[in-house]
Order: sequence, then structure tokens, then C-alpha cells
Amino acid sequence: MRKYIVGGLVALSLVASSAVADKVIAEVNGKKITTQDIAPMLAQSGMKFEQLPPQIKQKVVDQAIERELLKEKAIKSGVERSKEFKEALAKLKSDLALEVWMRKQFNSITISDKEAKEFYKKNIDKFKRPEMVHARHILVKSEEEAKKIIDELKKTPKDKLKAKFIELARTKSVGPSGKRGGDLGFFAKGQMVKPFSDAAFSMKPGEFTTTPVKTQFGYHIIYVEEKKPASTVPFAQVKEKIKQQLKMKKFQELVKKEAQKLKKSAKIKKMI
Repeated sequence: MRKYIVGGLVALSLVASSAVADKVIAEVNGKKITTQDIAPMLAQSGMKFEQLPPQIKQKVVDQAIERELLKEKAIKSGVERSKEFKEALAKLKSDLALEVWMRKQFNSITISDKEAKEFYKKNIDKFKRPEMVHARHILVKSEEEAKKIIDELKKTPKDKLKAKFIELARTKSVGPSGKRGGDLGFFAKGQMVKPFSDAAFSMKPGEFTTTPVKTQFGYHIIYVEEKKPASTVPFAQVKEKIKQQLKMKKFQELVKKEAQKLKKSAKIKKMI
């Protein structure tokens, strides 16, 4: 039963994603192929057809076309009359019946805004965002070299400071971010080594460290681009996500309860 439950959850996710924007992507001998038809092909990637790069989209469409042509050939070959086909069809019908039943159970569940709001309030810590800093850095091996770079930055006009920092990061930094102008993106306290983090969070946007920051990696010059204060994600932004999460939880509980009830009246013999 557990195997089928997992399969059902996968099916539900595919149905949910495809139902939102089912689109015809090709036509083969009068048969339309839609994004819903190719959903199983994309299941493992976790991506929707619309999210794929143009070249990958073309490959997926070509594969779908080839698959449709092969299906036509298989049917014309008379495979449907074979014993193997009939046995597989019988199993498929029972599996499909379970999938459809589970989908109906899932769709019958509703979550109110009130339930979602109560979950939000009880789990408010999950929706808190820590203070974040967007910084760049230049990493060099010696303190002397770091001081020379700092002196050069001090001589740079404020309106050209960021551009100069990016230029120096690309030409002087030995860190992997040097190619990106030293860009480290946003990070929270604790994500970087302590000396680096302390220095970055102590500055205002537009400032850089006037003394080298030493870590186990070398000497850093840090430039702060932007800071985001600690905040809480508004309920409106996460309401639908919470409702889907609660709906899935209720669905799983419903299926588990039904399975346990059926076990009590079933004749079960385990072989292992």
C-alpha cells in the first residue's frame, strides 16, 4: 500500500502542475500532444515544460513525437491481443483506479484561510528572515598586498568606488568569486567565518574595510553593497503555500487512516 501511496502523491503533483497550464506542444497524425502528456517525462527533473531552456524544450518535444509514433506502431502491430499486454493492462487498471480515487480524496479536502492563519501564528519562527548582507570581497595572500589595495580604494572617488572594487576583485583576488567581481550575494550571520561575518555586518552599504580582515583563507577586503534587516514574511505571501502544505498533510493522514482500517478486515500474509 505504501508503494501505491507514494505513486499517488507523484501523480497528484503531476496533475496539479499540468492542470494549471495544459498546452498543446505538437500534433502527430492528428493526435495532439500536450504539456500534460509529457509531465511524466519531466517528473524526475522537478521542472515544468515552461521552465526548460529553448534547446531542451525542442528535445523534449522531439522525444514526445517519437514516443507517439512508436505507440501508433505498437498498436498497429497487434500487441494488444498478446497475453503480456492483457496482464499489464489488468494491473494498470487497478493502479489507475487507485490513482483516480486518491486524486478525488485530495481534491475533496479544503483548507480555510483561518486554518492557514492559525498555522502561520503557531509557527511564526519558520517565517522569520534573519538580517542579511550583500557583500563583495577581494582575497589576497599577504597583509601587505591587502593594504596596497585598500590604499588604492581610499583614493577612489565615492561614485566610482563600486566599479573600482569590482575591477580589483577581478584582477587581484585569488578567491573563486574574483571572476564575479568578488560578489558573494546575500548571506546571514554564521554563514561566513566569524571575522569575515563580523566585519561585513558592522558596515553600512557603500563602505569597505579599511584594515585587512584575516581568516584561514588569507586577507580580505570587504565591500558592503546592501543590507536587509531581520523581518517576518507576511502571511499573504505564504498563505497559498501553507494551505497546500496543510492539504497534503490532511490527505496523507486520510490515506493512512483508511489503509489501517482496511488492514483490520483483510487477510494478509507476509512472505518475508
